[in-house]
Amino acid sequence: MIRFPNAKINLGLRIVSRRPDGYHNLETVFYPIQLQDALELVPTSDPATSLTLSGIVIDGDSRDNLVMKAWRRLSERFDLPPVSIHLHKAIPFGAGLGGGSADAAFLLAMACDYFHLPLSDEELDREAAALGADCPFFLHNKPLLAKGIGDEFEPVALSLKGSRLVLVKPAVAVPTAVAYSLVTPAEPDEPVSVTIARPVAEWRDRLVNDFEKSVFARFPEVGAIKESLYEAGAVYASMSGSGSSVFGLFDREVDLADCYRNCFVWSGMCEV
Repeated sequence: MIRFPNAKINLGLRIVSRRPDGYHNLETVFYPIQLQDALELVPTSDPATSLTLSGIVIDGDSRDNLVMKAWRRLSERFDLPPVSIHLHKAIPFGAGLGGGSADAAFLLAMACDYFHLPLSDEELDREAAALGADCPFFLHNKPLLAKGIGDEFEPVALSLKGSRLVLVKPAVAVPTAVAYSLVTPAEPDEPVSVTIARPVAEWRDRLVNDFEKSVFARFPEVGAIKESLYEAGAVYASMSGSGSSVFGLFDREVDLADCYRNCFVWSGMCEV
């Protein structure tokens, strides 16, 4: 069995308040894009489940990969036999694209289908949420308004179908904890849920990512990418999550592959 976990971008990201537990309440829209990893699950005669990796190199022990944590949750709950898992990484990590969460969510869904596990959609959502706040989003893969710590989802009426998306990730990493430490929470003048209903042409300077100010100050090359996307004709451009990837939405075909040296660049059509 093989499936293709996809990335997401954030459309707006407001840090609304700090919670007593130290986390932050936020408001954002998660939007799925077609930048994809590849995840394969096959039976094995080996005595234990294994994970092999290819593509973008991931640091650390593969046993700590979120895919293996997802497998262990279901394996221990249902006493599943060993399998061989292979993950080909094409989604950059540390980019605000949710690649690790997508891989984990897809593994849960794959194991559920492969072994015909008696899990309802709600139960699968809970299993995903135990792995990461944004993991359940990837089980639904449609635009959703996220609140709370990014774990409370509401439907949102949004279609970007037909728009061209260009994604650029520079060779810098923005630690999420550092990004949060530099943001002062505040209620926005206009909630993301209201701004997202405006035409895309009105999003600039309205649909705001609160991380941009501090990240751009520390990593000016990230801010420069956003400005260059606007100069190239983007209708809207923003950093995704806490960075460091930046995306632009275009209403026409563009080819910017050679414009960003030493950066990861991906371009594709919006499909929802």
